[in-house]
Amino acid sequence: MPYPTNNPGPTSTRAPNTTSSLGDVSADITLSSPPEDSISDLEFSMKSDLLAVASWDKRVRIYDVSQTGANSGRAIYAHGGPVLSVAWSNDGGKLVSGGADNAARLWDAATGQSAQVAAHDDPIRSVRWFTLPGANAQMVITGSWDKTIKYWDLRQQRPAGSVELLERVYTMDVSRDLLAVGTAERHIQVINLKNPGTVFQSRISPLKWQTRVVTCFPDASGVAIGGIEGKCGFVYLDAKNSSSEFSFRCHRRARTGGTDTDVYGVNAISFHPVHGTFSTAGADGTFHYWDKDSRTRIKGFPHVGGIISATSFNRNGTIFAYAVSYDWSKGHQYNTPTYPNKIMLHKVSDEEAKRRVTSKY
Repeated sequence: MPYPTNNPGPTSTRAPNTTSSLGDVSADITLSSPPEDSISDLEFSMKSDLLAVASWDKRVRIYDVSQTGANSGRAIYAHGGPVLSVAWSNDGGKLVSGGADNAARLWDAATGQSAQVAAHDDPIRSVRWFTLPGANAQMVITGSWDKTIKYWDLRQQRPAGSVELLERVYTMDVSRDLLAVGTAERHIQVINLKNPGTVFQSRISPLKWQTRVVTCFPDASGVAIGGIEGKCGFVYLDAKNSSSEFSFRCHRRARTGGTDTDVYGVNAISFHPVHGTFSTAGADGTFHYWDKDSRTRIKGFPHVGGIISATSFNRNGTIFAYAVSYDWSKGHQYNTPTYPNKIMLHKVSDEEAKRRVTSKY
């Protein structure tokens, strides 16, 4: 994928259309046997009905989730510390996880066994997969608070390569040949995986405060960014699309009886695998479905009873999983025993997630 270099200017901030009615979560299904501590990440396999869940209880859990929402536990394995990220291989046969024990582990769906496959000097905040051009097997990418990403050929014990970054890795995503990394100090660093040893582009996030999540566009043309100030930003890699870049306010709530607004972090951005629309979810305990091209909110949903820490669509976009769990944004003292800790399954209709033909403003 030929990424032209560019030095993009500032993005515009616009309020998206929000004409949608409020969605219904009353029929959402609770996943059985949830983790025993905060849920940091979850991801559906794109080849099966398996859902992987990472937790601060030092465990990774894998669940079978049918198209109807029926669910049961499939497997569980342990890390030496809180687990912060999970990712499925393209073929759905393997799961990689990374955590605060500075290690990444691989779970094999065929054998049901797990083993350590990677290590860093500090916690591994994010894990992903990619295929090097000309290679016949996928490799694992690990991003760490030690300010590096490393590439791992699972047939070898040592990393196949590494890249020094400007700051600690907070979030990371891959789409096709695009690797996008969000770090401390608001850096967004982009790597073309056809040349994985070199940072292709570095820029400062269009959002003014700390980055919480980056998610690559499905076509790998750009990156969606969520921050702690209740805003999302969209950046494109090609300079000719820079005029289309914008940011918008989403997870904010006006205070009753006053003019002040409470601001909540955007914890998760997930793209629908069929329609190309996307969801945002945040510390305000709500999630929403959006169309970035028409800059429209398709559907908003009410408060679900707690912070939403992670989200994922299943392989055909009919089920949306969201974790209602503490996100540690206010420190350990707010993680009380009574705080909800559960995973909900929302059945997604086309009316909720399909693009709509509408004007931008």
